[in-house]
Amino acid sequence: MPLRPVLLCLFFSLLVFTATAQSRRRAELTAPQNNGPVPVVAAPQTRLLESMIMNSSLLNRAVKFSIYLPPDYYTSTRRYPVLYLLHGLGDNETSWVQFGEADRIADAGIRSGEFPPMIIVMPDAGATFYINDYQSKVRYEDMFVQEFISHIDTMFRTRPQREFRAVSGLSMGGYGSLVLAMHHPELFSACAALSAAVRTDEALMSVPDERYNTVYAPLFSGPVKGEERLTITWKRNSPIILAKSAPEGDLGKVRWYIDCGDDDGLTVGNAMLHIALLDRKIPHEYRARDGAHTWTYWRTGLPDALKFIAASFHR
Repeated sequence: MPLRPVLLCLFFSLLVFTATAQSRRRAELTAPQNNGPVPVVAAPQTRLLESMIMNSSLLNRAVKFSIYLPPDYYTSTRRYPVLYLLHGLGDNETSWVQFGEADRIADAGIRSGEFPPMIIVMPDAGATFYINDYQSKVRYEDMFVQEFISHIDTMFRTRPQREFRAVSGLSMGGYGSLVLAMHHPELFSACAALSAAVRTDEALMSVPDERYNTVYAPLFSGPVKGEERLTITWKRNSPIILAKSAPEGDLGKVRWYIDCGDDDGLTVGNAMLHIALLDRKIPHEYRARDGAHTWTYWRTGLPDALKFIAASFHR
């Protein structure tokens, strides 16, 4: 056979073999792979739920709240202790996260083991100081203890016993945390008040009229002056008076933590509360760190407050 036909035959055979191999390789690359199950990855769950709503029949309106859930909330079936963390005057249910970084601080402390996983609830209270006003038109305290706590216990996996519930807050919220715990020691095992808006009788009487009529008159008395401001509602909700007059057995049920900066205008009231508790030998922790009425002070104080509260959740 002549050489040229033989070479042509070999050349075409090589082309056919190459094309067949390429077709097989393309099929392997494009065909579905069945080497094992496809892993299923759960969608991330939001652990900070902001501006949620509870409809209150006592206030006849919606109450907003934000809630922090611990890192393992969606991967476990356990129940968690609860901290109610209260904001200050002029703030709302988002402030402890936006300015106080409460979620970041809680995450860091839980992951480091400084305190156990806990749920942190941050309700909006407007300018109510977390109490019932003197006319009983805005019954925030009643709403809190009768509706709000049970709502949280129903909607989330909390430990509903008193020993696993605490309250804390700053400024107006520090005041609210003290009053709520003093009025309802059967509900809270610990209270941590940061820069609490605690005032002596003399300090309240000396508040300028414009300020008093804007902030305090709607709560305690209406627009009055001097000793007329010292109403029954004021006395019933004064942490200093309560520290002096409440049954020792009730005060002794709660673990108390008071922290107010030495440059804070509220330091006198907090010191007087400390002295009142000392006089009655009520166990408590008292701090007067360097600082003023600022978010820097509260951010730096929150970790120790959370450690104090966490100790109440241990047996």
